[in-house]
Amino acid sequence: MRDLTSTEEFHELAANSPVVFMFTAGWCPDCRVIDPIMPEVESTFSDYTFVSVNRDAFIDLCIEKDIYGIPSFLAYANGSESGRLVSKDRKTQEEIEAFLSNLSK
Repeated sequence: MRDLTSTEEFHELAANSPVVFMFTAGWCPDCRVIDPIMPEVESTFSDYTFVSVNRDAFIDLCIEKDIYGIPSFLAYANGSESGRLVSKDRKTQEEIEAFLSNLSK
């Protein structure tokens, strides 16, 4: 999973490719729990580019996109939001995969 480097990169990726943004933070224990499963999830859903968004570095973007809990996922396809899994709750691999399976591309 690559790291987001700028707000401009966020908007470019959202406009041009099927992408899933994972909002996270180094201090978030629930985020660390899902880190080991994400390579398998990314492999299963290889049609998407997965991008890690550090909540602390991109707090304005989080506010703009109504991301108030982490870990959270925001997906885009064809230039518009195609789904969101946003809450402060811990996510399981099954929940993440079910979310991704229901996205329209």
